Formats: sequence, C-alpha cells, structure tokens
Amino acid sequence: MSGSDQVVRMTAHVHGQVQGVGFRWWTRSRALELGLVGSATNLADGRVLVVAEGAEPQVHALLDLLRSGDTPGRVDLVVERFDAPRGDLQGFVER
Repeated sequence: MSGSDQVVRMTAHVHGQVQGVGFRWWTRSRALELGLVGSATNLADGRVLVVAEGAEPQVHALLDLLRSGDTPGRVDLVVERFDAPRGDLQGFVER
C-alpha cells in the first residue's frame, strides 16, 4: 500500500439471491486476494452484509466485483456506504 492510499471502511448490503449459493465464501476469497479485512454476514431478510476495510482502491475493486455479475447466485442491487476506518477488524470472516 503506497502512502497515498487512504484506508476506508465500506458497509454494503447486497440484495438478490445471495444466500445458500457460496456468496459469502466467494466474497471472503476476493477480499483476501485484495488484502482487505472484514466480514460477510447473512441477514434474516435474505441480504448479505459485507463490511470491508483497507486501501481505498482495493475496497472499490471489491465493490466492483460484487456488482460484476460474476458472483455466485444473483446480485440485484448493492447499496454501499463509506466511512472512516475503525481498525477493529482482523482477517475476513463469514458469519
């Protein structure tokens, strides 16, 4: 990570057919490849909550992958929010 890469935190709600299809595992794999920390969590309403922290270009790359159409299942909509990093995450976990 170069000195110019700002660290950001993204919270994204992924809508569609994203539970029971390997989506969280896929997201974790992509995030780890990008050097990000965070989690992918199934929500009771069928969405997956993705929280990722790391260098801004890598976080945006993960967001692009979530929207790529190449995910397991079917992504209909991704609603993301960017915040200041909290630095409270280690690794990338599936919940």
